[in-house]
This record gives sequence, C-alpha cells and structure tokens, in this order.
Amino acid sequence: MHLDMPDHPVDPAAQRVADRRRLAAAARTSLAFVALLGVMFGVQAMVDWTLFAVRPQVPAGLLGVLTAPLLHGSPSHLLANAFALLLLGMLALTVYPRATWRALPLIWLGSGLCAWWLGEPGSRHLGASGLTHGLMFLVFVLGLLRRDRPAIAAGMIAFFFYGGMLLTVLPHDPGVSWQSHLGGALGGVVAAVLFRHADPAHPRRRYSWEIEEEEAARAAALDPDTFEPPSPHGVPVLWKREPPPRGVLLEFPRRDREG
Repeated sequence: MHLDMPDHPVDPAAQRVADRRRLAAAARTSLAFVALLGVMFGVQAMVDWTLFAVRPQVPAGLLGVLTAPLLHGSPSHLLANAFALLLLGMLALTVYPRATWRALPLIWLGSGLCAWWLGEPGSRHLGASGLTHGLMFLVFVLGLLRRDRPAIAAGMIAFFFYGGMLLTVLPHDPGVSWQSHLGGALGGVVAAVLFRHADPAHPRRRYSWEIEEEEAARAAALDPDTFEPPSPHGVPVLWKREPPPRGVLLEFPRRDREG
C-alpha cells in the first residue's frame, strides 16, 4: 500500500506550530471529558444510577446505551479509564482528528448495544472502558491501514501501553463487562475502515537525494542532451605522447662504461 504525500514543500516551523495546536486541542478535549466523568461520579452518590446503566435484554435498559459510559462503579474504575482516555484520546485526536470525531458515535453505540445484547439478564453494565477499547482499536487499525510515519508511531504507542486490550474483548475476569469491550473494539475497527481517508496524509520532509532527482528530471525534460556525454571527437586532448622512433619498442637511457 502506498500513500501519496503532498508535493508542496513543508515549512518545518509552520508544521511544528500546527502540530502543537493540534496536540493542545486534543489535550483540552480529553481533559474536559475526564473532568466530566469526575463530575458524574460525584452525582452518582445523589441519584439512583442503576436506571442509567445498561440492563441487558430489557427495553428500559436501552437508556444506558447513551448514559452508561458516563458512570463508574468505584474510584479505581474511574481512574483506570481516565488514564486510558487521556492517553488514547490525545493520541487519536492529535493524529486523526476528523476520523476520531466520526468514530466516537460508532464506538459509543457499539459498546452499549453489544453489552445490552450479549450481557446476562439481570446484570448492569457501566463505565467508559468500551470507549477506551474503541479508541485503542481505532488507532491501531488505522496504523495498519494508512502506514505513514505518524500512523505507525501512534499505533505502536497505543499497542505498547494498551495492547492487552486485544485479550479483554473476550470473557476474562468475572464482573468485567467484556461485552462492552467487544462492542467498542468492533466500533473502532469499523470506524477505522470507513474513515481511514478522512484525515489527509501528513506532510513529510523530503531527502536531499529526492530533490536532486526531481531537479535532474526537470533538467532532462527541458534539454534531453544535458546528461549525454560528448562525442570522442569533441573531447579536448590535454596531453599527447610522441610516438617512439621507428623500430624501437622501448628505449633505455644509455650509460657510458668506464674501462
């Protein structure tokens, strides 16, 4: 697979400014969502939060598809998801801002619907772990599909920190909603396939030999004889050796003998 890079020259200073702005926007968005989760965790103590969790195979439990990712069962549960959302959210929004915003509805709904459909009757599912799995699979699969340098780097970082999510989409520990993990992961994979071209290819610096080849190609197009060597008759003779006398192959200097 080959991705066409932009032909226009890249200004390193302007590119650094654009990267910093994109990173700052991604950090603000991720921090704002984590702060919202903290506020919602405080509100849970004042309301009956069970009505807003996913209750599998119960029509009224479909409300939790929209609200369950905002709820958490314990501070440790909240902290674990908060760290993952900060890292994966910043990574996804920095490298793929357009694809990430389009993928979030698929990940959100996929996580909740899969928990409602596959969950055991009578259980309750809540937490943003489905979102974390969806973001991880989104970044990882986009790295496999796009294969440019930022995509590969983002995919390697996501896999290095949260590669274990490849296993938690299946039944693993009791009390852990693997169904929401599976739904979020499927949403991330589907979104990566659908929106892999939503963000333009990142510009890169060209090597000096690439520039030289382009200049040589342009010069050859203007004058085809530019790189043709001259004919032997057109090459000036810098030194010409006098031929030896006739009948003499190799002449040695004479030495006078003394008797």
